[in-house]
Amino acid sequence: MTSAGKSKRTAAAAKSEAPIRVGVVGVGRGQNFAASATELVGMKLVALCDIWEERLKEVGKNFGVTTYTDYDKFLEHDMDAVVLANYFHEHAPFAIKALKAGKHVMSETSCNATLAEGVALCRAVEKSGKTYMLAENYPYTAFNMEMRRLYRTGEIGEVTYAEGEYNHPMSARDRIAISQGMNHWRNWLPSTYYCTHALAPLVFITEQMPVKVNGLSIARREVDAETVRVGDPGSLILCRMDNGAIFRIFGIILPGHSNWYRVHGLHGAMEMTRGPGYFGPGQIRVWHEPWNCPEGVPTERSYVPDWPEHGDLARQAGHGGGDFWTNFAFANAIRSGEPPFLDVYRGVAMSSVGILAWKSALQDGAPFDVPDFRNESSRRKVADDHWSPFPSDGAPAQAPPSILGTPRPTQAGIENARKEWDKQGYKGE
Repeated sequence: MTSAGKSKRTAAAAKSEAPIRVGVVGVGRGQNFAASATELVGMKLVALCDIWEERLKEVGKNFGVTTYTDYDKFLEHDMDAVVLANYFHEHAPFAIKALKAGKHVMSETSCNATLAEGVALCRAVEKSGKTYMLAENYPYTAFNMEMRRLYRTGEIGEVTYAEGEYNHPMSARDRIAISQGMNHWRNWLPSTYYCTHALAPLVFITEQMPVKVNGLSIARREVDAETVRVGDPGSLILCRMDNGAIFRIFGIILPGHSNWYRVHGLHGAMEMTRGPGYFGPGQIRVWHEPWNCPEGVPTERSYVPDWPEHGDLARQAGHGGGDFWTNFAFANAIRSGEPPFLDVYRGVAMSSVGILAWKSALQDGAPFDVPDFRNESSRRKVADDHWSPFPSDGAPAQAPPSILGTPRPTQAGIENARKEWDKQGYKGE
C-alpha cells in the first residue's frame, strides 16, 4: 500500500491507459487542477466552466478546450469526471448535480457549507456509485506522507495528542484583491470554517476521526481594519477523536505564518520542524524517552523527507506537491473502483468540524458532537440543519460571521476595497 492511498498504480502505468476525461469548474484556482490533468496522472482536460466569461475564454484558449458559462450544459460534455474549484461554500450543490449526471467528482475544500449539505452529499455519492474525493492537498506534502509512513510502522505507538496549524496571513491589499464584493465568501468566512488544511494531515497520518469539537474564536478587528472582512481572523479547535485522542487545530490569518504538524503517541512523538514559508526548509523530527524507546531506534533523530514515489513530479507541483498527488489519487480511485482515502465520509466529517466548531465558538466553547456520516440514523438528525453564515443563503436564523455579531467594516477598509476592485474592473457591491 502506498502512502498516497490503496492503489499501487504508478504514473507510468497511468500513461499506458485510456485517459480519464476531466472538466474543471473555476478558472482561478481551477487552473492548477487543469494544468495537472495530464497523462502523467492518467487524465485529459476536456472542458472548463466559469461565469467569469472574459477570463474563461482566455484560459480556455490557453488550454485548447471547450468552455461553458452554463454548468448544466457543461455537465452534458462528454467527460468522465468533474473537478470543483468554485467558491468555498458552493461545492456541495455542484457536486451533487455532477454525481446525478454520472460524473466522478473531486471537490476543493470545503465539501459542505452546512450539515444538511453534508448529509445530501453522502447520500448522493452512495446513490451514484461514483468516486468522490476531497481535494485537500496538505496531507500530500513530503512531510505529512513521511509521518503517515512512520506512524504506520508503529514506532511512536497509537496517537494520544496531535497539533495542526494552518495560519496564512496576507497583506490587506492581497486579501481585498481575492475577495471581490462586500458579500464575497472570504469576507464572511467564520474563523473555524477553513480547518481542513490543519486537520486533514493529522487524520491522514493517524486515520482517526473526530467525534466531538470545542471551538474558540479570536476576534481582533485590528487585523482587518484596512479590509472589508467581517469574520474573525483566528480560531482554536479541539477535536476529540474516536480513539480518545485530542487534536488541537489552529489558524487562519493572524500575523505569524504557520504550517506545522505534530503527533504524540504512546511510545514517542514526531513533528515537522518549523521553518519559513509553507513547507521549509524543514525536517522530520522523531523522539522518544530513553525508557520508552523501541529497541534499535535512536532516542532522537531529524532528517529531510522525500515522497515514497514520484517525487520528481510532485516537486514541480504547487502546495508542496499536493496539487500533483490529489489528481493522482483521484485518478487511481476512479480506475481501481476503491474509495480514495479522502472519501466523502472523511471529507464531510472534517468540513463539518468547522461548522460545529463555529456553533461552539458562539457559545464560548461548548462541546458539539460530530455526526457519523456513514450512518443514516446519525445523518438524519442533521439532515435539515441549514444553519449558515453566508449572506447568499439568507436563512432567517443565519449565523453571525464573528463572535462580535456582524461587525461593520471601517471606512478606510471600504475605501481601500473600492480602489482595488476598480483597478480589477469589478463594479459590483
